[in-house]
Amino acid sequence: MMNMSKTLAAVLLLSTLAMPAMASGDAEHPPKMDWSFNGPTGTFDRPSLQRGFQVYKEVCSACHSMHLLAYRNLQDIGLTELQTKALAAQITVQDGPNDEGEMFDRPGLPSDRFKSPYPNEKAARAANGGAYPPDLSLIAKARHGGADYIHALLVGYEEPPKDFVLGKNMYYNKYFAGHQIAMPQPISDGQVTYADGTETSVDQMSKDVAQFLMWAAEPKMEARKQMGIKVMIFLAVFAGIMYAVKRKIWSNVEH
Repeated sequence: MMNMSKTLAAVLLLSTLAMPAMASGDAEHPPKMDWSFNGPTGTFDRPSLQRGFQVYKEVCSACHSMHLLAYRNLQDIGLTELQTKALAAQITVQDGPNDEGEMFDRPGLPSDRFKSPYPNEKAARAANGGAYPPDLSLIAKARHGGADYIHALLVGYEEPPKDFVLGKNMYYNKYFAGHQIAMPQPISDGQVTYADGTETSVDQMSKDVAQFLMWAAEPKMEARKQMGIKVMIFLAVFAGIMYAVKRKIWSNVEH
């Protein structure tokens, strides 16, 4: 009886683990994009990162938090110290307690994390029909396909096929598992205005915000790649030296 119970539990566990894979099987695979950060020497496109932050700030931040990022981190994508201070000052942060033991509000500082649009999860769900908008700090690493998936999801909204039944308050997206997503199409052509004059099509804004979210998920990627190249060069030189030493040592030995 005990062996049968263990077998049944194992079957149920395997079935549960298999459900996400089955559910995502009908979603189209995101097309591969030619990102500047691809490859062993790839780097982030700074102008695209800044445009992507603008899309996040003006569109995505209305629903999605990025609690792992601080405003001072934006200097890594090319913003100045004055710009990060000005951005942080636009928010109000509850701090304290003060000398009287009371909490107080103050303007944001560059060291503060991005402010969440909702005070708690219940408030977020109540504002979004029960759905909880995920934090975007690590979303590019948490989703298979990374930046490719984010871009595809944002451009993948379509009218559903005639025989497809959408659930209540759901939207059709060909790249989302099950093709039903609770998030309405978040961006539209011309929704933001880029200071550098770049076109603001859905495709362009999706590329920019996908690049920004990739940077947010792995801000030290460039340093990691540079270190990897240095290590490979060192190992190559070291191997050459060791080979020369070996030849020198064994040069007078008869074989």
